[in-house]
Amino acid sequence: MLNRPPPYFPQNQLSPPDANRYRKFKLIIASVALGGLLVLAGLIYLVYLAIGWISG
Repeated sequence: MLNRPPPYFPQNQLSPPDANRYRKFKLIIASVALGGLLVLAGLIYLVYLAIGWISG
């Protein structure tokens, strides 16, 4: 009972690959980068406002 081989796992995918997966990946990366740039620009603007408020 302990000498039996491990169960068979197929090496290929059971479902066919998605043709648009690279396009989806690029869109996700681009949207994350754009969101990060918007957050960074907002933080820079808030620092600018804070410096202006502190200096009076």
